[in-house]
Amino acid sequence: MALIPVADDVLATIVTTLEMRKRPPLRPSPGSRLRLVKWERPTLEKYRALFRRVGSPWLWFSRLVMADDALAAIVHDPGIAVYAVLDPAGIEVGMLELDFRGAGACEISYFGLIPELAGQGHGRWLMAEACARAWAKGVERVWLHTCTLDHPSALGFYRAQGFVAVKRTIETFPDPRASGLLPPETAPQIPYLDKKPEG
Repeated sequence: MALIPVADDVLATIVTTLEMRKRPPLRPSPGSRLRLVKWERPTLEKYRALFRRVGSPWLWFSRLVMADDALAAIVHDPGIAVYAVLDPAGIEVGMLELDFRGAGACEISYFGLIPELAGQGHGRWLMAEACARAWAKGVERVWLHTCTLDHPSALGFYRAQGFVAVKRTIETFPDPRASGLLPPETAPQIPYLDKKPEG
């Protein structure tokens, strides 16, 4: 067993891929005061604002650094379905992105709610909505991935919803706080190794 050094400005995470190979039995909807609204061809500014709001606590950054044409090619593709989660006041408090571009499959690319909503049952509601939309397209596989930078309960949550872990990989990438893409105080549960001299 060996420890592998990682540079101070790099993060390393274990990524777990999970899948469903058959539609789960119908269960009563957990219900929620939230609602899901499909975004048809969202503007990149609007998309990135929601991506940042939902994902910053978990250091999501990939769509923030993507070139505009590359991001537009994804979120405007007819095989991609982007949804905003709205609270009763119409404020965007979560996002769901489904990718149907793989034959016979749907990837739940992004799934998240703002941290203030954790532990209130809204995640079960959102996953029920995601799975209903995915399986309605006649796919044979619904899959997603999570990592050790995600909410500590994420892996257990996905397994409780019927997903089975099928693969593990290790991913390394530059810490988005080191480049200034996200503020240094973002995601305090993941230590930021700032080596600047004090004072």
